[in-house]
Amino acid sequence: MKTYFVDSFTNEPFKGNPAGVCLLDKELSKEKMQLIAKEIGFSETAFVKENTGKSNYSIRYFSPKKEIPLCGHATLASSKIIFDNTGLTKITFLTGENVELKIKKENENIVMSFPVYDTTSLIVPTTMLVALGIEEVIKTSYSPKNKIVILEINGANTLAALKPDFDALVKSYNNINGVLVTAPSNSIDYDFHYRYFWPWAGTNEDPVTGGVQTFLTKYWSEKLNKKRLKAFQSSERTGFMTVELQDDKVLIYGNAVIVLEGDLKI
Repeated sequence: MKTYFVDSFTNEPFKGNPAGVCLLDKELSKEKMQLIAKEIGFSETAFVKENTGKSNYSIRYFSPKKEIPLCGHATLASSKIIFDNTGLTKITFLTGENVELKIKKENENIVMSFPVYDTTSLIVPTTMLVALGIEEVIKTSYSPKNKIVILEINGANTLAALKPDFDALVKSYNNINGVLVTAPSNSIDYDFHYRYFWPWAGTNEDPVTGGVQTFLTKYWSEKLNKKRLKAFQSSERTGFMTVELQDDKVLIYGNAVIVLEGDLKI
Protein backbone atom coordinates (compact mmCIF):
# COMPACT_ATOMS: atom_id res chain seq x y z
CA MET A 1 0.00 0.00 0.00
CA LYS A 2 1.47 3.33 -1.08
CA THR A 3 2.18 5.37 2.06
CA TYR A 4 3.55 8.87 2.62
CA PHE A 5 4.72 10.99 5.53
CA VAL A 6 3.81 14.64 5.04
CA ASP A 7 4.56 17.68 7.21
CA SER A 8 1.49 19.93 7.10
CA PHE A 9 1.00 23.65 7.76
CA THR A 10 4.61 24.42 7.03
CA ASN A 11 6.92 24.97 4.08
CA GLU A 12 9.91 23.34 5.79
CA PRO A 13 10.61 19.64 6.40
CA PHE A 14 10.40 18.55 10.05
CA LYS A 15 8.22 21.49 11.01
CA GLY A 16 4.42 21.68 11.20
CA ASN A 17 2.39 18.56 11.87
CA PRO A 18 3.39 15.17 10.42
CA ALA A 19 0.60 13.01 9.01
CA GLY A 20 0.59 9.56 7.51
CA VAL A 21 -1.28 9.20 4.23
CA CYS A 22 -2.21 5.71 2.99
CA LEU A 23 -3.65 5.35 -0.51
CA LEU A 24 -6.12 2.47 -0.69
CA ASP A 25 -6.94 0.54 -3.85
CA LYS A 26 -9.50 -1.57 -1.96
CA GLU A 27 -11.51 -1.35 1.24
CA LEU A 28 -9.63 -1.92 4.49
CA SER A 29 -11.20 -2.90 7.79
CA LYS A 30 -11.46 -0.37 10.58
CA GLU A 31 -9.40 -2.69 12.76
CA LYS A 32 -6.55 -2.83 10.21
CA MET A 33 -6.56 0.94 9.74
CA GLN A 34 -6.37 1.41 13.50
CA LEU A 35 -3.39 -0.93 13.72
CA ILE A 36 -1.61 0.92 10.92
CA ALA A 37 -2.25 4.31 12.56
CA LYS A 38 -0.86 2.96 15.82
CA GLU A 39 2.18 1.57 14.01
CA ILE A 40 2.90 4.88 12.26
CA GLY A 41 2.36 6.73 15.53
CA PHE A 42 1.58 10.21 14.22
CA SER A 43 -1.27 12.21 15.74
CA GLU A 44 -3.32 11.20 12.69
CA THR A 45 -3.04 8.93 9.67
CA ALA A 46 -5.44 9.41 6.75
CA PHE A 47 -6.74 6.57 4.60
CA VAL A 48 -7.75 7.78 1.16
CA LYS A 49 -9.58 5.90 -1.58
CA GLU A 50 -10.63 7.16 -5.00
CA ASN A 51 -14.38 7.03 -5.56
CA THR A 52 -16.36 7.31 -8.79
CA GLY A 53 -14.78 10.14 -10.74
CA LYS A 54 -11.13 11.09 -10.63
CA SER A 55 -11.63 14.10 -8.36
CA ASN A 56 -13.76 12.39 -5.67
CA TYR A 57 -12.23 10.56 -2.74
CA SER A 58 -13.27 9.04 0.55
CA ILE A 59 -11.10 9.85 3.57
CA ARG A 60 -10.95 8.50 7.12
CA TYR A 61 -8.71 9.59 9.96
CA PHE A 62 -7.22 7.57 12.80
CA SER A 63 -5.14 8.63 15.77
CA PRO A 64 -3.07 5.92 17.48
CA LYS A 65 -6.07 5.46 19.82
CA LYS A 66 -9.29 5.85 17.81
CA GLU A 67 -11.00 7.00 14.63
CA ILE A 68 -11.29 10.80 14.41
CA PRO A 69 -14.25 12.38 12.57
CA LEU A 70 -12.34 15.31 11.03
CA CYS A 71 -8.69 16.29 10.77
CA GLY A 72 -7.28 19.37 9.09
CA HIS A 73 -3.59 18.55 8.76
CA ALA A 74 -4.20 15.01 7.48
CA THR A 75 -6.65 16.41 4.90
CA LEU A 76 -4.01 18.92 3.82
CA ALA A 77 -1.40 16.16 3.60
CA SER A 78 -3.72 13.94 1.54
CA SER A 79 -4.54 16.84 -0.78
CA LYS A 80 -0.83 17.52 -1.32
CA ILE A 81 -0.27 13.90 -2.38
CA ILE A 82 -3.22 13.83 -4.76
CA PHE A 83 -2.44 17.18 -6.35
CA ASP A 84 1.22 16.22 -6.87
CA ASN A 85 0.40 12.76 -8.24
CA THR A 86 -2.51 13.62 -10.52
CA GLY A 87 -2.13 17.21 -11.63
CA LEU A 88 -5.67 17.97 -10.44
CA THR A 89 -6.38 21.41 -8.98
CA LYS A 90 -9.76 20.65 -7.36
CA ILE A 91 -10.89 17.59 -5.39
CA THR A 92 -13.69 16.60 -3.02
CA PHE A 93 -13.30 14.40 0.05
CA LEU A 94 -16.15 12.58 1.79
CA THR A 95 -15.34 11.83 5.42
CA GLY A 96 -16.46 8.84 7.47
CA GLU A 97 -19.29 11.01 8.84
CA ASN A 98 -20.35 11.98 5.28
CA VAL A 99 -19.05 15.54 5.58
CA GLU A 100 -18.08 16.88 2.16
CA LEU A 101 -14.81 18.79 2.01
CA LYS A 102 -14.01 20.89 -1.05
CA ILE A 103 -10.28 21.35 -1.65
CA LYS A 104 -8.47 23.39 -4.28
CA LYS A 105 -4.94 24.30 -5.22
CA GLU A 106 -4.45 28.05 -5.42
CA ASN A 107 -0.95 29.17 -6.45
CA GLU A 108 1.35 27.92 -3.68
CA ASN A 109 -1.49 27.28 -1.24
CA ILE A 110 -3.90 24.43 -0.71
CA VAL A 111 -7.29 25.81 0.33
CA MET A 112 -9.66 23.59 2.32
CA SER A 113 -13.34 24.40 2.90
CA PHE A 114 -14.46 23.09 6.30
CA PRO A 115 -17.78 23.42 8.16
CA VAL A 116 -18.25 25.91 11.01
CA TYR A 117 -19.48 24.66 14.39
CA ASP A 118 -20.93 26.63 17.30
CA THR A 119 -19.58 26.77 20.84
CA THR A 120 -21.36 26.96 24.18
CA SER A 121 -20.39 28.32 27.60
CA LEU A 122 -18.69 25.96 30.04
CA ILE A 123 -17.42 26.02 33.60
CA VAL A 124 -13.99 24.41 33.75
CA PRO A 125 -12.83 22.67 36.94
CA THR A 126 -9.84 24.15 38.74
CA THR A 127 -8.08 20.80 38.46
CA MET A 128 -7.90 21.22 34.68
CA LEU A 129 -6.34 24.68 34.98
CA VAL A 130 -3.81 23.42 37.52
CA ALA A 131 -2.90 20.49 35.26
CA LEU A 132 -2.32 22.90 32.39
CA GLY A 133 -0.36 25.35 34.52
CA ILE A 134 -2.84 28.19 33.89
CA GLU A 135 -3.44 30.73 36.64
CA GLU A 136 -5.96 33.03 34.94
CA VAL A 137 -8.51 32.49 32.17
CA ILE A 138 -10.30 35.16 30.14
CA LYS A 139 -13.06 32.92 28.77
CA THR A 140 -14.02 29.24 28.82
CA SER A 141 -16.26 27.54 26.26
CA TYR A 142 -16.93 24.21 24.60
CA SER A 143 -17.38 22.80 21.09
CA PRO A 144 -20.06 20.07 21.39
CA LYS A 145 -19.46 18.77 17.85
CA ASN A 146 -15.74 18.35 18.40
CA LYS A 147 -15.96 17.57 22.15
CA ILE A 148 -13.22 20.11 22.80
CA VAL A 149 -12.85 22.52 25.73
CA ILE A 150 -11.65 26.02 24.75
CA LEU A 151 -9.69 28.27 27.10
CA GLU A 152 -8.65 31.81 26.20
CA ILE A 153 -5.76 33.23 28.19
CA ASN A 154 -4.05 36.62 28.10
CA GLY A 155 -0.58 36.11 26.70
CA ALA A 156 1.04 34.34 23.75
CA ASN A 157 4.28 33.93 25.72
CA THR A 158 2.40 32.30 28.60
CA LEU A 159 0.72 29.98 26.10
CA ALA A 160 4.04 28.94 24.54
CA ALA A 161 5.54 28.24 27.96
CA LEU A 162 2.78 25.86 29.16
CA LYS A 163 4.04 22.45 30.30
CA PRO A 164 0.95 20.43 31.22
CA ASP A 165 0.85 17.51 33.62
CA PHE A 166 -0.87 15.12 31.21
CA ASP A 167 -1.72 12.45 33.77
CA ALA A 168 -3.47 15.06 35.89
CA LEU A 169 -5.06 16.61 32.81
CA VAL A 170 -6.74 13.37 31.74
CA LYS A 171 -8.09 12.88 35.26
CA SER A 172 -9.47 16.44 35.41
CA TYR A 173 -12.28 15.89 32.87
CA ASN A 174 -14.13 12.98 31.27
CA ASN A 175 -15.73 12.35 27.88
CA ILE A 176 -13.90 14.96 25.82
CA ASN A 177 -11.41 14.69 22.97
CA GLY A 178 -9.14 17.52 24.03
CA VAL A 179 -8.58 21.02 25.36
CA LEU A 180 -7.53 23.97 23.22
CA VAL A 181 -5.76 26.95 24.77
CA THR A 182 -5.60 30.17 22.78
CA ALA A 183 -4.35 33.73 23.19
CA PRO A 184 -4.15 36.96 21.18
CA SER A 185 -0.93 37.33 19.20
CA ASN A 186 1.94 39.41 20.53
CA SER A 187 3.19 40.31 17.04
CA ILE A 188 1.82 41.87 13.86
CA ASP A 189 2.51 38.66 11.92
CA TYR A 190 -0.45 36.77 13.41
CA ASP A 191 -3.86 37.45 14.90
CA PHE A 192 -4.00 34.62 17.44
CA HIS A 193 -1.95 31.73 18.80
CA TYR A 194 -3.14 28.37 20.06
CA ARG A 195 -2.10 24.92 21.31
CA TYR A 196 -4.14 21.72 21.38
CA PHE A 197 -3.74 19.01 24.03
CA TRP A 198 -5.63 15.75 23.48
CA PRO A 199 -4.32 12.82 25.54
CA TRP A 200 -7.94 11.59 25.84
CA ALA A 201 -8.18 10.69 22.14
CA GLY A 202 -4.74 10.93 20.57
CA THR A 203 -1.28 12.18 21.47
CA ASN A 204 -0.40 14.52 24.34
CA GLU A 205 -0.14 17.54 22.04
CA ASP A 206 -1.05 17.97 18.40
CA PRO A 207 1.75 19.98 16.74
CA VAL A 208 -0.45 21.93 14.29
CA THR A 209 -4.22 21.47 14.23
CA GLY A 210 -6.47 22.48 11.35
CA GLY A 211 -9.70 20.80 12.44
CA VAL A 212 -10.12 23.13 15.42
CA GLN A 213 -10.60 26.01 12.99
CA THR A 214 -14.17 24.75 12.58
CA PHE A 215 -14.87 26.73 15.77
CA LEU A 216 -11.71 28.73 16.51
CA THR A 217 -11.87 30.91 13.39
CA LYS A 218 -15.41 32.04 14.22
CA TYR A 219 -14.37 32.66 17.83
CA TRP A 220 -11.54 35.03 16.86
CA SER A 221 -13.38 36.51 13.87
CA GLU A 222 -16.13 37.75 16.18
CA LYS A 223 -13.66 38.90 18.84
CA LEU A 224 -11.40 40.82 16.43
CA ASN A 225 -14.10 41.77 13.91
CA LYS A 226 -12.11 40.30 11.03
CA LYS A 227 -13.04 37.67 8.43
CA ARG A 228 -9.52 36.73 7.39
CA LEU A 229 -6.98 35.92 10.07
CA LYS A 230 -3.51 34.47 10.51
CA ALA A 231 -3.05 31.74 13.10
CA PHE A 232 0.11 30.42 14.74
CA GLN A 233 0.34 27.17 16.69
CA SER A 234 3.05 27.58 19.30
CA SER A 235 3.89 23.91 19.79
CA GLU A 236 7.48 22.65 19.80
CA ARG A 237 7.44 22.09 16.01
CA THR A 238 5.38 25.25 15.35
CA GLY A 239 3.08 25.84 12.39
CA PHE A 240 0.94 28.50 10.78
CA MET A 241 -2.08 28.98 8.55
CA THR A 242 -4.39 31.63 7.16
CA VAL A 243 -8.11 31.18 7.81
CA GLU A 244 -11.14 32.95 6.42
CA LEU A 245 -14.72 32.87 7.66
CA GLN A 246 -17.33 32.65 4.89
CA ASP A 247 -20.85 32.23 6.29
CA ASP A 248 -21.16 28.58 7.39
CA LYS A 249 -17.73 27.62 6.02
CA VAL A 250 -14.16 28.32 7.04
CA LEU A 251 -11.42 28.39 4.42
CA ILE A 252 -8.09 27.07 5.67
CA TYR A 253 -5.00 28.00 3.64
CA GLY A 254 -1.85 25.96 4.13
CA ASN A 255 1.25 24.36 2.69
CA ALA A 256 2.71 20.88 3.12
CA VAL A 257 6.01 19.11 2.48
CA ILE A 258 6.38 15.42 1.58
CA VAL A 259 9.22 13.86 3.59
CA LEU A 260 8.82 10.15 2.89
CA GLU A 261 7.30 7.90 0.22
CA GLY A 262 7.20 4.13 0.33
CA ASP A 263 5.23 0.89 0.34
CA LEU A 264 3.60 -0.39 3.51
CA LYS A 265 3.41 -4.20 3.66
CA ILE A 266 -0.02 -5.23 4.91
